[in-house]
Amino acid sequence: MTSVVLFIPAYSLPKKFTTSYFDEAFSRLYGDQNLIVLKEGKSVRISLDEHTGCGFKSRSTYQYAFFSTSVKLPAANYTAGVVVTFYTSNGDVYKDSHDELDFEFLGHANNGSWVLQTNLYGNGSIGRGREERYSLPFDPSENFHNYSILWTEKTTVFYVDYVPIRVTQKVEAMAGDYPSKPMSLYATIWNGSDWATGGGKYKVDYAYAPFVSQYSNFVLQACSNSDCDDSLTTEERNKMKEFRSKYVTYSYCVDSKRYPIPLP
Repeated sequence: MTSVVLFIPAYSLPKKFTTSYFDEAFSRLYGDQNLIVLKEGKSVRISLDEHTGCGFKSRSTYQYAFFSTSVKLPAANYTAGVVVTFYTSNGDVYKDSHDELDFEFLGHANNGSWVLQTNLYGNGSIGRGREERYSLPFDPSENFHNYSILWTEKTTVFYVDYVPIRVTQKVEAMAGDYPSKPMSLYATIWNGSDWATGGGKYKVDYAYAPFVSQYSNFVLQACSNSDCDDSLTTEERNKMKEFRSKYVTYSYCVDSKRYPIPLP
């Protein structure tokens, strides 16, 4: 099949990318019976039920890239304990020193709202997680919304609907905590009852299953710093400041109980 060109709205880097068909870009990871490829191969549906979750993984690895997809989350009155993800990792290769960049969507109890979490690990620094959590200015189960990660040698940017919501700069004090080894791209849905909702207070209730999430508009664009500009315009920084002032609900940066001495 011939790839199609996706034109990105404002607040994006760069202005166009090539989208990938699922079977060209990904292989099935687990829960085969819960993965359905849709729309001539450009969209995929994954689900969690009482038997299994589901996931897929990029066929290639990337060292610095732009990753993007549109996601519609499970629409149910109760999704507690459900975790939907879009993330990069090399944990299958580097067992004790893996890197990771995460979008994690955490389910809700009693008609609540989905929570978005981002995280960053480098060189196996799982004891120094850099979690941030956000509410969202929309219901992510009603329509598709775009989630993107720009990862370069010096900067990582997380985007929601092409608006930057978080920037992590590589600084000398981080040492190996900045992700720097080739990674694969993953997407999964699974039971995170032990931590995802209310710190584990609310568990998955399979009476509401199957929990179905759909992905489309996949972009996996390897890039060097020369063709993936990781600088933000003034307008982008203003958009990010506005988003963060309204929607950040937790940041490791201000968690003095967890980190009495702040991480670099």
